[in-house]
Amino acid sequence: MHERLVGTIILSRYGAEVLTDNKVVSENIAIPPRYLRGATDGDKVIVEILRPATRKQPPMGKIVDVLGHSGENDTEMHAILAEYGLPYDYPKQAEQQAAEIDSDISTQEIYRRRDMRDILTFTIDPFDAKDFDDALSFQIIKSPNGETNGQMVNDQMVNYEIGVHIADVTHYIEQGSLLDEEAYNRATSVYLVDRTIPMLPERLCNELCSLRPNEDKLTMSVIFTMDAKAKVLKHKICRTIIRSDARLDYDQAQAIIDAANGQQPTANSQQPIANSQVESAITELNKLAGILREERFRHGAIDFEREEIKVLVDEQGKPTGFKLEESTPSHHLIEEFMLLANRTVAQQLSGTNKDVVYRVHDVPDPDKIEALSKFVHQFGYSMHLPKRDQKNENGTRSATKAIKQLLADSTGSVEQELIHTLAIRTMPKAVYSTHNIGHYGLAFPYYTHFTSPIRRYPDMMVHRLVSKYLLSGKAQSTIGDLEEACRHCSDREQLAVAAERASVKYKQAEWMEQHLGETFDGIVSGVTEYGVYVQLADNHCEGLLHARDLGGEEFWAYSEDEYSLINERTGERLTLGDKIRVEVLRADALRRQIAFRRATTTQKR
Repeated sequence: MHERLVGTIILSRYGAEVLTDNKVVSENIAIPPRYLRGATDGDKVIVEILRPATRKQPPMGKIVDVLGHSGENDTEMHAILAEYGLPYDYPKQAEQQAAEIDSDISTQEIYRRRDMRDILTFTIDPFDAKDFDDALSFQIIKSPNGETNGQMVNDQMVNYEIGVHIADVTHYIEQGSLLDEEAYNRATSVYLVDRTIPMLPERLCNELCSLRPNEDKLTMSVIFTMDAKAKVLKHKICRTIIRSDARLDYDQAQAIIDAANGQQPTANSQQPIANSQVESAITELNKLAGILREERFRHGAIDFEREEIKVLVDEQGKPTGFKLEESTPSHHLIEEFMLLANRTVAQQLSGTNKDVVYRVHDVPDPDKIEALSKFVHQFGYSMHLPKRDQKNENGTRSATKAIKQLLADSTGSVEQELIHTLAIRTMPKAVYSTHNIGHYGLAFPYYTHFTSPIRRYPDMMVHRLVSKYLLSGKAQSTIGDLEEACRHCSDREQLAVAAERASVKYKQAEWMEQHLGETFDGIVSGVTEYGVYVQLADNHCEGLLHARDLGGEEFWAYSEDEYSLINERTGERLTLGDKIRVEVLRADALRRQIAFRRATTTQKR
């Protein structure tokens, strides 16, 4: 396949050419009239290179798709997807195949599953979610005689049966079908600022497979028997049928938790839940999740939770402001039980001695950890690292302890966001693989992704592995080369993340176009030889403050080791983490760029 690029068509009396969005391609691409595909001046297009540039001629190409007029919201969102090789529409044939799927659940299908429709079940998701791929069930059961960690209820020692129920997507998607191939090619749903590009057609992700309340749904489940101290006494992986009793958002769940703790609800829930059984279940599950979370961190897991800013947009996709996304105990509740299900499935699959899809995370690079240690020393933090030749388990534990201590010590400080960001950058990316090396960040020896098959293809692969190796009955064969599939899904995941970030940068620049000349407080978030990057305090928008816009005629020298720009005449330094006040000089949404100049004297730490 020839190289494809995204750009804007320019028509003139000399012909047609495409100015690409690609920063590497400096020359415009000539487009012969027969290859215009109806594009008009100013259209955003996808161009395929037919002939590379030569000394005498520019590159030549043909238009393969017209995305719309440059600057329009839908056009630019589609352009971001195309830039990263991600789909921006769904094939009609795949949608038709999804439309033809029989939604009826047969008596035979119910018979081969555990029927849990009469057990209290509910979902907790973001307020604006439409695809609910996980649910929790909760019931109190009698403890066996002699059980000491159960809870006393009406003079009876009891335990809890907790079900983690996941949409049984592979029941509806036959392996090797057009739907399956499309899901594999996409590998993940993509979440841009103003839209979701789903891995599956809407009929599957929002209807058939979504665990909507008061509807019978087919699920793959991990059923845990736990005592009051969150100890798993036993578990079972099985096919189930459930019927969700309630759909909660995180704010509603948090309001229940706050009330149980005697606190004033801080959530902004519009629709309070008036269900005492659900309230009681969430209260107990929150206690258990808290114990699981404490235990996970005690065993070496690292808390990389960071503040996230969400860009708010109107119906036309125009940015209207920013909202701080906080992780609350209601988020932790769901997170801990999903983590428990994922690692339980991974551990049980590992015992089959077959190829398994793991989610793995390698140990950090010692050079990067050492560089982090030197940098944070400027802020008064000391990291007690193991000796460089100490590569055994004790050395890894020591490095982990040092990272965790740094994150804890810097929490609440001015430089918290910067230090936490740099700490994350020292870590390798988590990937999918059949070669298990454990998950360093979570401190799990076995881990996989099982709980989100509506939006992640690896979870579908794991469901098929569970079906084949752990459950009797309708076992499906698995993809031939699992390791190649793991690499493909890891690559697609990184492309999706890059596109998501690009959409955020586009909206941030679009927002800043409305605030030219205004001043903001910020923090130096990056240092280069040509200037510093500044992240604004109130909305996290990031832009470049070029050395020439720092004021005066002085020359600024770049010190890579010190993460600094140094004024050669005055000795002034601009270093990562420095506070600075800037004025918005330029903003270009199409290029996703923001430029600042210094407004006042830098305020040092």
